[in-house]
Amino acid sequence: MKGILMQTGVLRVLRATAASWWRHKELRRSGQTGQAQRRERETVLRNLSYLKQAASLPNAHVICGEGGTFIHLGWTTVSSFAPIECFPLATLAVARGVPFIDIRPVTDVIAFANLPWVTRDGSVDPEPWGPGRSVSLTTYIDMVEGLGARIINDPRPRQSI
Repeated sequence: MKGILMQTGVLRVLRATAASWWRHKELRRSGQTGQAQRRERETVLRNLSYLKQAASLPNAHVICGEGGTFIHLGWTTVSSFAPIECFPLATLAVARGVPFIDIRPVTDVIAFANLPWVTRDGSVDPEPWGPGRSVSLTTYIDMVEGLGARIINDPRPRQSI
């Protein structure tokens, strides 16, 4: 039963978000209700596919900084200039267990900019330095956490003391 309620809640949020977009509102205002409904449906389906990818890809994660919020899905990135609190798709992904890296507390911007990328396709560079270098998500989280980032839905194995 809980899964059904969660799915209903997800659809409700995605539909409300799609209906609130300025372009869809403008179509409705100008009498093009059918086209607005089609575009809203397409938007909801696209966002559902992003949520499914986020749940199934091992290196998928959400990252939020002063420049906005990004959902990294391997070779695809979905972004908004808004903080996560204003980006319902990212909030839903985190609520469904996708790792969330909050870099807003990071003060050493140069060190952060020099971090390697999270690998997009699952492969890890044997020598993770130089242009285009990449590391696993867990290694990246270790690095960014050392700079002061907060981690939610941490995918790293728990260390017992």
